[in-house]
Amino acid sequence: MSEHGMKPIWYFVGLILLVTGCLILGSGIYQLYDPPLVKTVLADTHPNIWWGSLMIIFGGGMFLKTRKQSR
Repeated sequence: MSEHGMKPIWYFVGLILLVTGCLILGSGIYQLYDPPLVKTVLADTHPNIWWGSLMIIFGGGMFLKTRKQSR
């Protein structure tokens, strides 16, 4: 990296994925216990939980990997 200690762009991409994944997972857990009145076709697969978890895993991995590089 440079002398100024700039963080790489993937640090912020990982942080955004991590925060967004937490929000999506939280809404999926909420909908699991309080289902919406109108159900979609694939509502039984709980895509919010799957996508939220996937985004947390990838975002957390990118965040932790680039956090070590920026020190």
